[in-house]
Amino acid sequence: MNYKLEVIGFTIESCIAAQQAGAHRIELCDNPAEGGTTPSYGFIKAAREKLQIDLYTMIRPRGGDFLYSDDEFEMMCEDVKVCKSLMCDGVVFGILNADGTVDRKRNAKLLELAYPMGVTFHRAFDRTNNAFEALETLIDLGFERVLTSGQRPTVTEGKELLKALVEKADERIIVMPGSGIRSNNIKEIAAITGASEFHSSARKQIESKMNYLNTEMNEQLTSVIADGEEIKRLLAELNSLPQFIRKSS
Repeated sequence: MNYKLEVIGFTIESCIAAQQAGAHRIELCDNPAEGGTTPSYGFIKAAREKLQIDLYTMIRPRGGDFLYSDDEFEMMCEDVKVCKSLMCDGVVFGILNADGTVDRKRNAKLLELAYPMGVTFHRAFDRTNNAFEALETLIDLGFERVLTSGQRPTVTEGKELLKALVEKADERIIVMPGSGIRSNNIKEIAAITGASEFHSSARKQIESKMNYLNTEMNEQLTSVIADGEEIKRLLAELNSLPQFIRKSS
């Protein structure tokens, strides 16, 4: 089983660059400043038309916490249906209760709506009150994978918990480290955690191509895009690691 790299696609240009660089999967998101929210219908449709690699779409109606109102949950349900109709390979979501536990009922409903697409539980996991209990809940519900930084801001800080989670998962669910994965640390994180999949924005800032900028607005119109060269470096680092074979289930 080879290592896999998932790259965040905040723009259609990022999606194309990631695919060309050799990424295995795109997590499609809007609003990088909010940590990622649900992209528009047009964005999802364009990404699906242009990508041959796996496309997983974020289902998150807003930034902030992961405790949602009834209206927000209904929006999430409809967005999952849209992703299925557009032939996405999977969706990415996570709903918590106010006490920091995984909301079984609502996540189960979204999983049901998503079938047969793949489903990743995102970094709402890093806000749960007990990582190991939350992991067992996700396994019981039937999630394919969980994206986590080990309940710390970055994977470097959370690497020991990540290692413990990979061991606890015992191949019942994929534990995918993300947040701060770059080409200068991915080998270390892989070696320490034993993880097989990794998540990176591989982002860089690009300047506006506008010839005219209103200086009175006092703003910098930069945007985020995936760095194809960084993605190639990430993959080169992974490819230099000894490959492994999963234990038979």
